[in-house]
Amino acid sequence: MKKLLTLIITMLITVSLFAQQGIKSKYFEMRTYTASEGKMPDLIKRFQDHTLKLFKKNGIENVAYFVSEENPDKTLTFILGYPDQASRDVLWNKFANDPEWVAAHKASEANGPLVQKVDQVFMVWANDLNDHKKPKPSGIFQLRTYHCFPGKIENIQTRFRDHTRDLFEKQGLKNYPYWLTVEKDGAQPKLVYLLGHENKVEFNAAFDRFRVDPEWVKVRDESEASGKIVEKVDAVFYKTLPFSPMK
Repeated sequence: MKKLLTLIITMLITVSLFAQQGIKSKYFEMRTYTASEGKMPDLIKRFQDHTLKLFKKNGIENVAYFVSEENPDKTLTFILGYPDQASRDVLWNKFANDPEWVAAHKASEANGPLVQKVDQVFMVWANDLNDHKKPKPSGIFQLRTYHCFPGKIENIQTRFRDHTRDLFEKQGLKNYPYWLTVEKDGAQPKLVYLLGHENKVEFNAAFDRFRVDPEWVKVRDESEASGKIVEKVDAVFYKTLPFSPMK
């Protein structure tokens, strides 16, 4: 009984922490659409006029919508949320077969397809990394993906939990949600998270300060006493679209 009570309390705390980010879902899909040549305005309009409300209608949570800071006319990246992994295909198929969506999709592509390529990444919450409060809106975001050496995914989460997030905030960087990828082949997940700041210049200045912060250097070196943790980092700047729930 005591064990069950502890489990229930832990679950309630976890839900409460995630709710601080204003997100209800537990399973996520990050989709990146490469727009057909000259079609980005039409694609954004379709999302604004139809897609977002039809996702919501069919039980899919709209989490965030971004365009590439470097190539805003080329890619649109967005994050959707689902109650759990099992519900993803059910809710997506419900949306895809919604007569209202079918009609909107057909009408929007009367002059040709709007999307030439779709990339997907599935994710779950990174436990113990989302207990910070929802930050104030940012002018620029950086999506960071960490490819860790084998067996090191727990090490990177521990370092972020105990040190890195606070050291980011010390320099003025804003912590947004942290996720772990769900790999099809059962391989080690990657750590994915979003950092924000007022603009790109201030972001880069803050991140440069973080990199040389003596406290960070000490933490990094101590955490890697038994070997390097991170093999590679992918970092891409984004700006939110006006209708993005996450700002």
